[in-house]
Amino acid sequence: MTNLDYKKNKNLRLLSFDPIIDQQSEILILGTMPGIISFQTNEYYGNNQNIFWKLIFEIFHSPLSQKYSSRKKILLQNNLALWDNLQFCEREGSLDSKIKQESPNDFKALFSKYPAIKYIIFNGKASEKFFKKYNKQLFTNIQNFTLLSTSPANASKTYSQKLKEWRILNTLRSSTDL
Repeated sequence: MTNLDYKKNKNLRLLSFDPIIDQQSEILILGTMPGIISFQTNEYYGNNQNIFWKLIFEIFHSPLSQKYSSRKKILLQNNLALWDNLQFCEREGSLDSKIKQESPNDFKALFSKYPAIKYIIFNGKASEKFFKKYNKQLFTNIQNFTLLSTSPANASKTYSQKLKEWRILNTLRSSTDL
């Protein structure tokens, strides 16, 4: 079964996407697991109600693009990487709170292959929770920040509040240029 068969089987074992990363990536942004719409579009943050891409483009002073190739490009141009904490999980719907039977991605291998990574940004508290659960030994080895989730499920915070927090990407990126 593929991720696209999701609607047919609520107990589908979901497989995360490959990371968007290169050897110049210094800031790793971590989610938990793509949602249904992301699996349908085969794109990270494919749900237009998720403000992740809107924030990224605004922070780096670029007009928002709907092209996934442009979205990946802006990450890499700004030394950002994007991945999820979980390699596999079972989940009904898109909420992180519904995740069960999860298996983590191999971060030890990722950090070994991409040694330029200096920071981890957790897209929400659930992302941080799963990283800590499976990577306690790595958690203290790399500076990390837990930011407000860009998910539409996190409606208690305004776009402006989220943007203010997410601007740390520009600050961190600037500090790596020194």
